[in-house]
Amino acid sequence: MAPRMRSVLVTGSSGLIGSEVATYFSHLGWTVHGIDNNQRAVFFGPGGDTRWNQRRLTAELRHFEHHELDIRDRDRVMALVAALRPAAIVHAAAQPSHDRAAAIPFDDFDTNAGGTLNLLEAARRACPDSPFVHMSTNKVYGDRPNTIALRELPTRWDYDEPAFADGIAEDLPIDQSMHSLFGASKVAADVMVQEYGRYFGMPTCCLRGGCLTGPSHSGVELHGFLSYLVKCNIEGLEYRVYGYKGKQVRDNIHSLDVARFVHAFIEAPRSGEVYNLGGGKGNSCSILEAFEMAAAHTGRPQRSVYVEQARAGDHICYYSDLRKMKAHYPQWDITQSLDSTIGQIVESWTVRHRA
Repeated sequence: MAPRMRSVLVTGSSGLIGSEVATYFSHLGWTVHGIDNNQRAVFFGPGGDTRWNQRRLTAELRHFEHHELDIRDRDRVMALVAALRPAAIVHAAAQPSHDRAAAIPFDDFDTNAGGTLNLLEAARRACPDSPFVHMSTNKVYGDRPNTIALRELPTRWDYDEPAFADGIAEDLPIDQSMHSLFGASKVAADVMVQEYGRYFGMPTCCLRGGCLTGPSHSGVELHGFLSYLVKCNIEGLEYRVYGYKGKQVRDNIHSLDVARFVHAFIEAPRSGEVYNLGGGKGNSCSILEAFEMAAAHTGRPQRSVYVEQARAGDHICYYSDLRKMKAHYPQWDITQSLDSTIGQIVESWTVRHRA
C-alpha cells in the first residue's frame, strides 16, 4: 500500500499568500485543501475578484481540492477539519484592509477574529498536533512605530534610533496605540493563536506581515500596495499618495519567501510563537522609490495625485527586523529581491490584461 500523502488545509487559498502556499506544497507532493469563497470581491468589488486564481490552481495543481466555504460558518468549518484532519493548517483568509474595516466592522471582526477562533477550535478538537500558521499583520502594533524618532532623507523616511537599525522587532508593545478596527480584529486573532499555543500546547505561530506581495496579487487601492501601484502604472491611472510626502516606507516580501518560511515552521514547529514577517530593510522602499522602480520596468512614468491627509493610523516608516526568524530557522532567508518582485508583478498584470 502506498504511503498516505501529507495534507495541508489553506484558508484564503485563492488570495496572494494562500495560492502561493497551495502551489508550494502541491509541488512538494502534498495534498492541498483550499478554503475560499471569493469574499475579497465582496469587500473590494470586481477589482478584488480572485476567481481567476482559483481556476488557475484547479487547472494547474495536482492533488488540489477547492472548498467553497466561509470561515465564519462555524459548523461547516468544524465538520471539514474533522473530516480532513490535515497535517498542517495555514490560515491566510482575512478581511485585509484597515480602511475598509471602518465601513464593515461586524464583517471585519467576524471574519478576522471569529473565523480564526473557529479554525483554532476545530484544530484543537480534530488535529491538535498539526502546526497552525496564522497570517497576522504588522497592524497589531497600531501606530506605535510612529513614535520612533525618524530622519527625513531625499526619497524616504528612516529610523533615527540605533535600537531600530534592523527594523521593528517582536517585542514592540501593541497596546495604547491606534490600530484601526482591522488592526484591532487582527490583534484579537493574533492573541488567540498565541493562547491556543500556550494554553493548550498546540504548535501555533503568528506571522506579522509587512507588505506581502507577488505576481498573484489582486491589488486594489485599499489593499495591495505594490500590486495596485503597478496596475495603475500599466493602465495609466492616477495613484493617490496619502500624506508623508510619499516618503512612507514599507518592507516587501515575495509570497514565495512567505511560503518557504511557512514550510520551515511546519517542519520544526514551536508553540505560541510570533514572528515579524517582511522583506527587511533590504527589500524596503518608499512610495516615491516604488514609482521609479515600476517605471524602470514598464517604461511608463507613474501618474499620481497627492492627498495631504494621511490615512488614520498609517505607518510613516516600517520594516521588519528579521533576526528572530533567522535565529530560529537559519536555513531560511529572503531569496526574492524587491526589483525582481516588481518585475514579476509587472509581467503578471501585463498577462492578465491580455487575457
